Amino acid sequence: MNNTHEFRRAITRKPGRSIVDGLRAEDIGMPDLGRMLEDHAAYVAALRSTGAEVVELPALETYPDSVFVEDTMLCLPKLAIAMRPGAPTRQGEVAEIRPAIEAFYGENIREITAPGTIEGGDILVTGREILVGLSARTNSEGVSQLSDIVSEYGYSLRLVETPEGVLHFKTDCGLIDPETILSTRRLAASGCFEGYRLLCTPDEEEAASNCIRFNNLVIMAAGFPRTAEMLDAEGHEVVQINNSECARLDGGMSCLSLRF
Repeated sequence: MNNTHEFRRAITRKPGRSIVDGLRAEDIGMPDLGRMLEDHAAYVAALRSTGAEVVELPALETYPDSVFVEDTMLCLPKLAIAMRPGAPTRQGEVAEIRPAIEAFYGENIREITAPGTIEGGDILVTGREILVGLSARTNSEGVSQLSDIVSEYGYSLRLVETPEGVLHFKTDCGLIDPETILSTRRLAASGCFEGYRLLCTPDEEEAASNCIRFNNLVIMAAGFPRTAEMLDAEGHEVVQINNSECARLDGGMSCLSLRF
């Protein structure tokens, strides 16, 4: 599992006009579609700059949150697993993205079924295991089903607790390399990353923790200079993408792509 940051492909979906109706934990303002499209283009360009193939799917107006493709699938080297989002308004997104996944995985796709719910934002694949956080969107039945599936392929899955008031497990953490995790202090304090090398976000920069390592790059939200400086000092090539509009919908860097 040590190639957990090396990817040949990614799938993204453009945000649509309906994004203004997207789910949000609290209303901190209406997202600006024009700015979001600019930011999304910069994100896709960063992925492509590593030599990866990026499939950019068209906007899906029926589903306001469909830009956040990560929640719909878990893409592993040998199989993809269709998630079952805990937000009922998002469950139809899975069937919409499935053809794009089938183009690469063929019949090697499994699925989570009712009453299980699970979203990709609660799943962190490290160099040694799959960590899954229980949340308002991911229940124990969904995790149990996922555990049964991945165990057939030799993966070890460990259930962890998502901090109260946090939407997804990966809202508070991101993989920097197979053994290094960027985490908020509140999540690190739970002890769920024992045995890993931990980097903690500075105070008031907690939102920077939702980053992704994609080949040679660490892609993070802009506006968190101390976190960027820390990662740079660690020797990483950091790309900062404006996330102001996605943040209004509780979204971050990992949410915007499926990477495999």
